[in-house]
Amino acid sequence: MRLSFHHEPVLSAEVIDFLRPAPGRTFVDGTLGGGGHSSLLLQGGARVVGFDRDPDALQHSRTKLMSYGDLFTAVEGNFAEAASILNTLGIQKLDGILLDLGVSSHQLDTAERGFSFQRQGPLDMRMAKSGMTAADMVNTLEASELARIFREYGDEPRAIQFAARIVRARQHGSITTTGQLAELIAAGRSGPRHPATRVFQALRIAVNDEIGSLERALPAFANLLSQDGRMAIITFHSLEDRIVKHFFRRHSLVEIDDPTWPSARPNPDLLFDTLTPRSITASTVELERNPRSRSARMRVVKRVFIPQNKGCA
Repeated sequence: MRLSFHHEPVLSAEVIDFLRPAPGRTFVDGTLGGGGHSSLLLQGGARVVGFDRDPDALQHSRTKLMSYGDLFTAVEGNFAEAASILNTLGIQKLDGILLDLGVSSHQLDTAERGFSFQRQGPLDMRMAKSGMTAADMVNTLEASELARIFREYGDEPRAIQFAARIVRARQHGSITTTGQLAELIAAGRSGPRHPATRVFQALRIAVNDEIGSLERALPAFANLLSQDGRMAIITFHSLEDRIVKHFFRRHSLVEIDDPTWPSARPNPDLLFDTLTPRSITASTVELERNPRSRSARMRVVKRVFIPQNKGCA
């Protein structure tokens, strides 16, 4: 049975406090999902352009937010390509950008989407309805490539072992369901954390090119922010958070130094003022209400310096 779209946005109060939506301001919600964050931005009077690759999310959000009329636009596409799409809408600069990089509750709870090892379904994991599935990957990639994916995208310490196990198993028949893969990974193991947790995370990231999308989006969005515009990014695992943290830090240092220099020099890549020296995490109240928020970390910067004739690399 197909579930109606549902998703509880994380860190909602913190997002609004930092982004400060108001009439006359234009925001991008790069991960529209169920429209929860967009709804709050719209309630503040802002114009919102929401991006999502998931047709279910787009259909739901267009219906949910239709009362806002021209203030809300939903676009099917990857947020990494937002700049060119915004240009066609006549939007050159943004007052705020939000990326919530978590998987929606709807995607996790809908068995036929294949995101969760806790629900039996086809091994799919695609946010959009095109491209390579997780089943394609586990049945065709070499053991070395599978191990790399598990290690880099899931921090899985048994990456080589699990990759070899998959390659052996597929010689006797294709691995096509979430249950098959979960049982294969979990064989002979027990504990509070399911052994397949990191493998499923890693495959989802690889299937949807989530890291590549983030790395392409960061400099593009930095160039779209107007003076004093704010960018908030919510991550759910260490690799994403590390990428965001390093990008923000590189572009928020006022000075840079080198042991071979007589003194520190102004940072030519300065673009931001960091508004969250430490990442923001969910409150105890939110954790009790929404346990899936436990891994959420938000970092926020403000655009403070726009170099002349220079983009962000």
